[in-house]
Amino acid sequence: MADLNDHLALCHRLLDADAEPVSWHPGHAGTRALRASTTAQGEVIVKIHRSPERHTQEVHAYRTWVPALGERAPRLLATTDYPPAIVITAVPGLPLSQRQLDPAAEQDAYRQAGQLLKTLHAARPPRLEPDWTASLAERAEYWIRLAGDQITPSYRAEVRAHMRALRDLAPLAAVPCHLDFMPRNMLYGDDGKVRLIDFEHSRYDLPARDLVRLATRIWPRRPYLSRIFFDAYGQLDNVDREVLRHCAHLDALMTWCTTTPDDVKRGGDVQ
Repeated sequence: MADLNDHLALCHRLLDADAEPVSWHPGHAGTRALRASTTAQGEVIVKIHRSPERHTQEVHAYRTWVPALGERAPRLLATTDYPPAIVITAVPGLPLSQRQLDPAAEQDAYRQAGQLLKTLHAARPPRLEPDWTASLAERAEYWIRLAGDQITPSYRAEVRAHMRALRDLAPLAAVPCHLDFMPRNMLYGDDGKVRLIDFEHSRYDLPARDLVRLATRIWPRRPYLSRIFFDAYGQLDNVDREVLRHCAHLDALMTWCTTTPDDVKRGGDVQ
């Protein structure tokens, strides 16, 4: 796995031969990042992706729809395919998940988050092709196969029923999506502004999918934040709510498959 020296060498090669390391971010899921100080660009982030697919997705996002967010997101400064890596501007702030905010500031942060997601979803025209509901159903089958007999037959049937119901809603338009839209990827600065980072999962998808993790992990405990968010983002219609409900089951399966230790999986089932 790439270490600090590999990241710094990339920064020297791609951007500034005199760059100096500032801090090292272990990251998650195999992706690491270096914050470095440069002469011309100030502090930057050097990120080596864990796979070519993630690299391609993030580079495409930075080149196409992330510019619509303006100074509320990093800018792409340099990229290389060997290794798959990017250098982006470092934006100020700490993850919203790490901030202790008073109620008014927290509500304003989620209002800003709603506006950011609205802007991202409108960064390019919607697409009806290909059939995004069919693609998600196929994705569910992949995760069902991966889980194997570690999940119960009834749970497999439940997920498949939700995917059939999702397909029955087609055709549905897809838009540019973040697909890891969570407080850990929203930086809250000392200036009170929220900025969005980490676009390696970004692609066209159903817009309600960007709401699944907030709706299932954050808002059940603090429902007032959802009201503030939707005041800025816009209200969901009945179809959006159905998509959200069905995709929550896919997200739960994916999360279980990717975060549950193997010894725990062998000892129990997803319910």
